[in-house]
Amino acid sequence: MCGFTGVYAFNELGRIFTINTHNSNEKLAHRGPDAAMLFSEGKVSLGHRRLSILDLSSDGNQPMSDPTGRYTIAFNGEIYNFQELRGKLQQAGISFKSQTDTEVLLQLYIRDGEKCLNQLNGFFTFAIFDQEENSIFIARDRFGIKPLVYYLDEDKLLFASELNALKAYNLDLQLDHTSLYQYLQLNYIPAPNTIYKNTFKLMPGHFMKVKGREIEIKNWYEIPETTDYSSALSYDNAKSKLIDLLDDAVQKRMISDVPLGAFLSGGIDSSVIVALASQHTSLLNTFSVGFSNEPLFDETAYAEKVANKYKTNHTVFNLTNDDFFQHITDLLDFYGEPFADSSAIPVYILSKYTRQKVTVALSGDGADEIFAGYHKHFGEFKARENALPAQLLKAMNPILGVLPKSRNTAMGNKIRQFHRFSEGMKLSPSERYWFLCSWNAEQSVRGMLNQEVLAEVDSEAYSIRKAEILKGINGKDFNEFLRADMRMTLPNDMLHKVDSMSMAQSLEVRVPFLDHRLVEFAFGLPASYKIRPNMKKVLLQDAARHLLPEELYNRPKRGFEVPLAKGFKRELRSWIENECLNDSFVKEQKIFDPSYIKNLKHTIFNTTNFDQNSVWTILAFQHWWRNNAF
Repeated sequence: MCGFTGVYAFNELGRIFTINTHNSNEKLAHRGPDAAMLFSEGKVSLGHRRLSILDLSSDGNQPMSDPTGRYTIAFNGEIYNFQELRGKLQQAGISFKSQTDTEVLLQLYIRDGEKCLNQLNGFFTFAIFDQEENSIFIARDRFGIKPLVYYLDEDKLLFASELNALKAYNLDLQLDHTSLYQYLQLNYIPAPNTIYKNTFKLMPGHFMKVKGREIEIKNWYEIPETTDYSSALSYDNAKSKLIDLLDDAVQKRMISDVPLGAFLSGGIDSSVIVALASQHTSLLNTFSVGFSNEPLFDETAYAEKVANKYKTNHTVFNLTNDDFFQHITDLLDFYGEPFADSSAIPVYILSKYTRQKVTVALSGDGADEIFAGYHKHFGEFKARENALPAQLLKAMNPILGVLPKSRNTAMGNKIRQFHRFSEGMKLSPSERYWFLCSWNAEQSVRGMLNQEVLAEVDSEAYSIRKAEILKGINGKDFNEFLRADMRMTLPNDMLHKVDSMSMAQSLEVRVPFLDHRLVEFAFGLPASYKIRPNMKKVLLQDAARHLLPEELYNRPKRGFEVPLAKGFKRELRSWIENECLNDSFVKEQKIFDPSYIKNLKHTIFNTTNFDQNSVWTILAFQHWWRNNAF
């Protein structure tokens, strides 16, 4: 796990930017505190920051070149089957200097070119420069666990593990108003776009090859698609197969030359990871965060039941609201573009404390997207079923619309969920997916922005972006809904959040549920194995039942959230009034309609009936804007 950056210049004007590679590399110090190196050859430069996980010696430092000097790699990630691949390469007569997966990846690429990608089990982004061919090959893992951003113009290609590192090349970056429009709906900006023009994210499962001025971007991986489940395993056999695949995925992700542990939230996903990991080590370190002031959000009692069952070395970080609020501006600074998933706050703090004891942590991320674990999945299932309860909620829409809604109380949250469901019932499957992924409707976003900004939004580009995300959602097979989550929500929200917040603390987080063998197995099963009228994530829950305490099955699912609304009125009030929503700042900024901001402040400070996450969307953007001196 590391960070890297680089320049591939098309001409001498582009070559000038190689002088900034060092500055860019230093922006990635948190990703790799153990070593920093640079490589330069002609119009190409690479920088790498290393977080040492395998082979802690200097033999593993990067950029790493092969013995001939022709090929040089900068790599971020882990290849879990590297020992198997290494053995095959050795049988072919290739020798190795180090014990790293980096060297195995480099030699595999030299032998097989782009075909090496399908042989990899792991998460990664990497860049390989071929000096003889004067080309560079850049690739991203199947599901987008690791990030890669790039800037492209007529003079150069610049790339890095983070946008903040890309900005260190002193680019004249311009706001993409269409991306802003998407952000205000979704709380994040879906790949391949970023908040800036000419600046992009390499899509999951894609590679880029650049030779001279020729640029090829290709989709090298997609989840195999089927609607014929006639050959699928029986339900009981599928349960056994799932545990076998997950156990092997966990075991592969425990290879490390540094201390390793696991996040343990008390939910099914992280708990089954801990249960399986405990079988492959004498003492597993596990970590949870608790909410001292907010019992509605606290799940540590369930985590401790799992820890006790498997006798892990368990640590609970009990945090007050003050602990959360004092970290807010720090964590927002790590984002190179606006990002407003408020659950990043506990992930940031959990990672910070976990890093004090281990360098690698296992997590349960990905299970909800694969096995239908979110409330929106239940809502979509009910909408497609169109049973009597769904019809009743649709009919109650006008009443639900005026009832008080809040994520901060059990009743208010339930009313909010019912209202969203009844609203979604009016829409087609593809539009319903977009609605269920959005925090703000298009009409609401238009009311936020001033008219000059709205005029800069490219409606055609917006429609194209949206259609690309919604492709394949036609209401025929529920797995299409989960597949859309694998394309959009998982890489752009969930994985981005975990990667950014963990790497801010130099902590590597590994995700066994996203072993591609397990994902492909899950998408080869009918939806009835995953979701039913009375239960979400059915297969995983049933498969893991013999491993977990029964108490985990008799409680509602909660997201990894924080109680922001109270903080807006107290601890964060000065920050909001004097910085984020300051009248003169908003007027000078010329992004938001001043009357909207005025009403927003009144809502925050004088009412209780508001969605804290929609407010957080604005605050996160304002903080980002100030940091980037527009």
